[in-house]
Amino acid sequence: MHVRADRVSLEGHHGTLLPPTSLTIGDGDLAIVHGEPGVGVTAFGLALAGRLKPTTGTVHAEGVDAPLTELVAVVDAPGVSEPDDALPLRVVAGEELALAHRPAGKEDVARWLADHGAAPFAGTRFETLAPALRTRLLTELAAERKGVRVLVLDTPDRHTSDVGSWAGLAREQAERGLAVVVLAATTPLSALPFTPALVGAAEQPAPQHCASPTTPEPTEELTESTDGVPE
Repeated sequence: MHVRADRVSLEGHHGTLLPPTSLTIGDGDLAIVHGEPGVGVTAFGLALAGRLKPTTGTVHAEGVDAPLTELVAVVDAPGVSEPDDALPLRVVAGEELALAHRPAGKEDVARWLADHGAAPFAGTRFETLAPALRTRLLTELAAERKGVRVLVLDTPDRHTSDVGSWAGLAREQAERGLAVVVLAATTPLSALPFTPALVGAAEQPAPQHCASPTTPEPTEELTESTDGVPE
């Protein structure tokens, strides 16, 4: 599976939001896309996810029969998918699990948080979570969504200057076989772990492939037939 963005641009009411930008990413790949702080990098992430229609250029998926809106999850996009800071973690987790069509009752949420080492923070206001924990939990919740093959982490560097905290997390998800795009804006280019793609560029460096040859590609969950044998 590959998602290809070919010279995607977006125009707003007051000018250009996103200059023509290209990117290709596939299963098990990790790419960092760097741009200036502002709406441009988020606009690119939303275009990758089929949430914004490009003014010019195209975004399409190859090797899979599903719309971009189901394949791509945008994590923590400012003003779009970021949680309400005033909510406690358990409420945010419950909402995200429900969005993923996973069990989201009180006990289900408590179990999920315990399984992910976050039970002590269940009642903590989301805005006070440590940045690394915030990004990790939101990313893992997004990965729970059925059919998601691409994760777009929207500017995790706006919460912390610790590049390793989000870069390591992104690599872990790519090693699982997901395609991962990290949008970065405030991190200096010299501090990034490898050469990024750039907003406004058509020729981009290849993403890093992180999944081993033996890593199974993400697949849809098997459904059970009426006689109890997986179909």
